[in-house]
Formats: sequence, structure tokens, C-alpha cells
Amino acid sequence: MKKFLLAAMTLSIMMSGTAVFAEEPAEETVAEETATEETTEEETTEEGTNSLNWEDVEPILEAGEVNGDFHTFDEIDVKIWLPEGCDPVELTDEDKENGYIGYFMPEDESAAVAVVYVDVNGMSLEEYAEYLASEDDVAEVEAGTVNGFPCVTYKMPENDSVNITFTTEAGYALEVTCTPASEENAELVWGVVMASIQSAS
Repeated sequence: MKKFLLAAMTLSIMMSGTAVFAEEPAEETVAEETATEETTEEETTEEGTNSLNWEDVEPILEAGEVNGDFHTFDEIDVKIWLPEGCDPVELTDEDKENGYIGYFMPEDESAAVAVVYVDVNGMSLEEYAEYLASEDDVAEVEAGTVNGFPCVTYKMPENDSVNITFTTEAGYALEVTCTPASEENAELVWGVVMASIQSAS
């Protein structure tokens, strides 16, 4: 997946020291600290969770000349950006019955992005986060917002995946799963993918 690795390396250079929801901020000068104090409340939700916005990430992609496309779905008013070479795979009837509304891979099938409706039995996002945190195969559960929408991110090391979940009005969860997570700099690419999730209208 040469294009994927190229995007990862470029983003690594452009975004070194950052993460989807970074726990430790980069070092700042006194002047920078003063400047960022004014925006702290805007970048953090009331509960202290972090926010991620496409308008902050898009200029980095443009500066690094990282190519990709937005993809939309018939079932939901959402669009998601994926790097060049990560193309849609035709879903089978069984896939659709299992909640898949989108699946993307490069030609060599070395990575994948799945977009799925998950039945969470009407759990709120907070309840779902608590449920995830109690599972043995789930790690690094974090609450946040992406483009203003509350979400939960988490990893599943055994599946080598990083995931993001949003709840819908119908009581289901919209979940995006990206793999592999262990590939060098892959999380930077997946962080950008997650930052792109937004309303399509």
C-alpha cells in the first residue's frame, strides 16, 4: 500500500507530536501558553474531553500534498475522507444485514476502514463508553468531539484496530473501524480519517 505509507510518512512529518486525542500537550513557551489559554474552553468540552475539527486538519493535508477523497453514504448524512488508494468495496447482502454501510481497502488489502451501524441496545454514548472500558479486549477508551459531534474512541489491540463511535437518533451507534493500527505512523492517517467525519449536507 505505497500510497497509504506515503500519506503516513508525510503526515508524520507534518504532524509530529500530535495524536487523535493527545493526552500530553507539546511544550509551549510562556507566550504560547498565554495565547492558548484563550482558546482552551473552545477546544475542550464541558467535561474536559478533547475536540477535533476538520478545519484544523485540512490545511496540513494541503501543505503536505496528501491526496484523498470524501465518501458519502445512502443510509446516513455523513461523509468521511480517505487517503488516495483506499477505495470502496462492494458490500454483499450479508454485509448489509450485519450493519455495514461502507467498507474500504487498497488493492493489496493491507488496510481497511469499515463503517458500521451497531446495535447498542439504546445505550447512551456515556453508557457505551463505560461498557467498552469494562471489556478486556478494549483499551484507551476516550470521550471527545469530532466536528462538534460527541464520540468515543478506543483501540482493540487483538484486532489491531482503532475505532470511533457516534450515537444516532435511532438509538444505534455509527462506528468506524480502521486497521492496522500498529503500522508505523498509521494512527496519524487514521486520526485524519476520524477528524474528517462530519455532516454531508
